[in-house]
Amino acid sequence: MAQVTLKGNPVQVNGQLPQAGSKAPAFSLVAGNLSDVTLASFAGKRKVLNIFPSVDTPTCATSVRKFNAQANEVANTVVLCISADLPFAQARFCGAEGLENVQNLSTLRGAEFIENYGVAIADGPLKGLTARAVVVLDENDNVLHSELVKEIAEEPNYDAALAVLK
Repeated sequence: MAQVTLKGNPVQVNGQLPQAGSKAPAFSLVAGNLSDVTLASFAGKRKVLNIFPSVDTPTCATSVRKFNAQANEVANTVVLCISADLPFAQARFCGAEGLENVQNLSTLRGAEFIENYGVAIADGPLKGLTARAVVVLDENDNVLHSELVKEIAEEPNYDAALAVLK
Protein backbone atom coordinates (compact mmCIF):
# COMPACT_ATOMS: atom_id res chain seq x y z
CA MET A 1 0.00 0.00 0.00
CA ALA A 2 1.32 3.43 -0.96
CA GLN A 3 0.45 6.77 0.50
CA VAL A 4 -0.15 10.01 -1.36
CA THR A 5 -1.83 13.22 -0.27
CA LEU A 6 -4.88 15.20 -1.34
CA LYS A 7 -4.33 18.87 -0.53
CA GLY A 8 -1.85 17.77 2.14
CA ASN A 9 -4.08 15.14 3.75
CA PRO A 10 -2.82 11.53 3.67
CA VAL A 11 -4.61 9.12 1.31
CA GLN A 12 -3.93 5.39 1.07
CA VAL A 13 -3.53 3.79 -2.36
CA ASN A 14 -3.87 0.02 -2.65
CA GLY A 15 -1.37 -2.00 -4.64
CA GLN A 16 1.87 -1.13 -6.35
CA LEU A 17 2.38 0.76 -9.59
CA PRO A 18 4.26 -1.29 -12.21
CA GLN A 19 7.94 -0.36 -12.08
CA ALA A 20 10.46 0.32 -14.85
CA GLY A 21 11.84 -2.94 -16.21
CA SER A 22 8.70 -4.97 -15.51
CA LYS A 23 6.06 -6.20 -17.93
CA ALA A 24 2.82 -4.21 -17.89
CA PRO A 25 -0.22 -6.14 -16.67
CA ALA A 26 -2.87 -6.81 -19.31
CA PHE A 27 -6.03 -4.74 -18.99
CA SER A 28 -9.49 -4.22 -20.37
CA LEU A 29 -11.08 -0.76 -20.19
CA VAL A 30 -14.07 0.94 -21.80
CA ALA A 31 -13.70 3.08 -24.92
CA GLY A 32 -15.90 5.98 -26.01
CA ASN A 33 -18.23 3.68 -27.96
CA LEU A 34 -18.68 1.49 -24.83
CA SER A 35 -16.61 -1.34 -26.32
CA ASP A 36 -13.97 -3.13 -24.29
CA VAL A 37 -10.42 -2.16 -25.24
CA THR A 38 -7.42 -4.18 -24.09
CA LEU A 39 -3.73 -3.45 -23.80
CA ALA A 40 -3.28 -5.78 -26.78
CA SER A 41 -5.41 -3.35 -28.85
CA PHE A 42 -2.35 -1.07 -28.90
CA ALA A 43 0.20 -3.75 -29.83
CA GLY A 44 3.27 -2.38 -31.58
CA LYS A 45 2.75 1.15 -30.25
CA ARG A 46 4.43 2.90 -27.38
CA LYS A 47 1.90 3.89 -24.76
CA VAL A 48 1.62 6.70 -22.20
CA LEU A 49 -0.98 5.77 -19.59
CA ASN A 50 -2.17 9.06 -18.07
CA ILE A 51 -4.17 7.83 -15.05
CA PHE A 52 -6.20 10.26 -12.94
CA PRO A 53 -9.35 10.55 -10.77
CA SER A 54 -11.67 12.57 -13.05
CA VAL A 55 -11.44 14.85 -16.07
CA ASP A 56 -13.84 17.15 -14.19
CA THR A 57 -11.05 18.42 -11.94
CA PRO A 58 -8.67 21.21 -13.01
CA THR A 59 -5.42 19.25 -12.61
CA CYS A 60 -6.75 16.21 -14.47
CA ALA A 61 -8.03 18.39 -17.31
CA THR A 62 -4.64 20.10 -17.52
CA SER A 63 -2.83 16.76 -17.77
CA VAL A 64 -5.07 15.69 -20.65
CA ARG A 65 -4.46 19.00 -22.46
CA LYS A 66 -0.68 18.83 -21.96
CA PHE A 67 -0.33 15.23 -23.08
CA ASN A 68 -2.60 16.01 -26.07
CA ALA A 69 -0.32 18.91 -27.09
CA GLN A 70 2.83 16.80 -26.78
CA ALA A 71 1.47 13.58 -28.32
CA ASN A 72 2.13 14.70 -31.91
CA GLU A 73 5.83 15.13 -31.18
CA VAL A 74 6.46 11.49 -30.26
CA ALA A 75 6.46 8.89 -33.05
CA ASN A 76 4.50 5.63 -32.78
CA THR A 77 3.00 6.63 -29.45
CA VAL A 78 -0.56 6.69 -28.17
CA VAL A 79 -1.63 8.59 -25.05
CA LEU A 80 -4.32 6.77 -23.09
CA CYS A 81 -6.16 8.97 -20.60
CA ILE A 82 -7.65 6.65 -18.00
CA SER A 83 -10.20 7.73 -15.40
CA ALA A 84 -13.43 6.65 -13.73
CA ASP A 85 -15.38 9.12 -15.86
CA LEU A 86 -18.05 7.64 -18.05
CA PRO A 87 -17.10 7.57 -21.74
CA PHE A 88 -19.81 10.17 -22.43
CA ALA A 89 -18.20 12.71 -20.09
CA GLN A 90 -14.74 11.98 -21.48
CA ALA A 91 -15.97 12.54 -25.04
CA ARG A 92 -17.78 15.74 -24.07
CA PHE A 93 -14.63 17.15 -22.46
CA CYS A 94 -12.33 16.30 -25.37
CA GLY A 95 -14.88 17.55 -27.90
CA ALA A 96 -15.31 20.87 -26.11
CA GLU A 97 -11.53 21.25 -25.81
CA GLY A 98 -10.77 20.11 -29.39
CA LEU A 99 -8.44 17.38 -28.12
CA GLU A 100 -7.73 14.75 -30.77
CA ASN A 101 -4.32 13.30 -29.85
CA VAL A 102 -5.36 11.31 -26.81
CA GLN A 103 -7.64 8.34 -26.36
CA ASN A 104 -9.90 8.25 -23.32
CA LEU A 105 -10.58 4.99 -21.53
CA SER A 106 -12.91 4.50 -18.59
CA THR A 107 -12.47 2.22 -15.61
CA LEU A 108 -16.26 1.68 -15.75
CA ARG A 109 -15.67 -2.08 -16.07
CA GLY A 110 -11.98 -1.90 -15.17
CA ALA A 111 -11.73 -2.92 -11.52
CA GLU A 112 -8.93 -5.32 -12.47
CA PHE A 113 -6.94 -2.47 -14.03
CA ILE A 114 -7.28 -0.35 -10.89
CA GLU A 115 -6.05 -3.24 -8.76
CA ASN A 116 -3.28 -4.51 -11.07
CA TYR A 117 -1.86 -1.04 -11.66
CA GLY A 118 -1.86 -0.15 -7.96
CA VAL A 119 -3.88 3.06 -8.31
CA ALA A 120 -6.98 2.33 -6.18
CA ILE A 121 -7.63 5.16 -3.73
CA ALA A 122 -8.59 3.27 -0.55
CA ASP A 123 -9.82 6.08 1.70
CA GLY A 124 -10.71 9.74 1.88
CA PRO A 125 -13.16 11.71 -0.28
CA LEU A 126 -11.87 10.17 -3.56
CA LYS A 127 -12.18 6.57 -2.35
CA GLY A 128 -13.01 4.33 -5.30
CA LEU A 129 -11.31 6.53 -7.90
CA THR A 130 -7.79 6.19 -9.26
CA ALA A 131 -4.77 8.03 -7.94
CA ARG A 132 -2.85 10.27 -10.34
CA ALA A 133 -0.13 8.27 -12.07
CA VAL A 134 1.75 7.94 -15.34
CA VAL A 135 3.05 4.66 -16.75
CA VAL A 136 5.01 4.63 -20.02
CA LEU A 137 5.29 1.41 -22.02
CA ASP A 138 7.37 0.44 -25.03
CA GLU A 139 6.06 -1.39 -28.10
CA ASN A 140 6.29 -4.70 -26.25
CA ASP A 141 4.48 -3.50 -23.09
CA ASN A 142 7.64 -3.23 -21.02
CA VAL A 143 7.45 -0.46 -18.42
CA LEU A 144 9.92 2.31 -19.23
CA HIS A 145 8.77 4.84 -16.62
CA SER A 146 6.21 5.06 -13.83
CA GLU A 147 5.22 7.82 -11.45
CA LEU A 148 2.64 7.76 -8.69
CA VAL A 149 2.14 11.50 -8.15
CA LYS A 150 2.62 12.15 -4.43
CA GLU A 151 0.05 14.97 -4.27
CA ILE A 152 -3.16 14.21 -6.18
CA ALA A 153 -3.79 17.91 -6.79
CA GLU A 154 -0.42 18.32 -8.60
CA GLU A 155 0.47 17.52 -12.19
CA PRO A 156 2.73 14.62 -13.17
CA ASN A 157 6.27 15.12 -14.43
CA TYR A 158 5.55 15.33 -18.17
CA ASP A 159 9.21 15.77 -19.13
CA ALA A 160 10.31 12.62 -17.31
CA ALA A 161 7.46 10.60 -18.82
CA LEU A 162 8.15 11.68 -22.39
CA ALA A 163 11.97 11.65 -22.11
CA VAL A 164 12.02 7.82 -22.11
CA LEU A 165 10.34 7.87 -25.55
CA LYS A 166 12.80 10.20 -27.30
